[in-house]
Amino acid sequence: MRLLNIESGTLEEFPDETLVSYAILSHRWEDDEVLFQDIAQTTAPLKRGWQKVENFCRVARKEGFRYVWIDTCCIDKSSSAELSEAINSMYRWYQNADTCYAYLNDCSYEAVRQSVSSDFQKSKWFTRGWTLQELIAPTEVVFMSAEWKEFGTKRSLAQEISKVTNIDENLFLFPERLDRFCAAQKLSEADLLEYSGYVTKRL
Repeated sequence: MRLLNIESGTLEEFPDETLVSYAILSHRWEDDEVLFQDIAQTTAPLKRGWQKVENFCRVARKEGFRYVWIDTCCIDKSSSAELSEAINSMYRWYQNADTCYAYLNDCSYEAVRQSVSSDFQKSKWFTRGWTLQELIAPTEVVFMSAEWKEFGTKRSLAQEISKVTNIDENLFLFPERLDRFCAAQKLSEADLLEYSGYVTKRL
């Protein structure tokens, strides 16, 4: 696994991600994202997507993290072998992250505070093929508004998430019970994604 060092701004390799503490990002791709080559060639600050990277690192640093993972720049997508391996490892990487930050760029902080059920549930973030996987795998998911302000977690917003995903809210309230939930429904974690109508295709 490759992680971005917040302090040095460089990418570092970790053979076993369970031995390092890191925060992971869930987000919708936008125009001009920072890619692996941009970090390697130090051209990242020239991209419009750099602000997203900076804001995520700022939030993670405040919570005591030294390393973060962002799919746009931590995977070398020019390598088909690496991309394939990353896709197969994605669930595990989100599962082993200390905290997953879900950035909803179409939810303003004030609007969500006034009506979390409408603005939050209408977010295009929920239309992504990877969304449910990134909701289920991590123990802790923190939702960030367009202004990078925290407005809830998957536990505090479990009821709203359940309405959008058609998944029992207890799965979001008690993520440590995932294995028992799947066993009771006779589902594997992969089956759960299909069961709820989601397909793992990045949009």
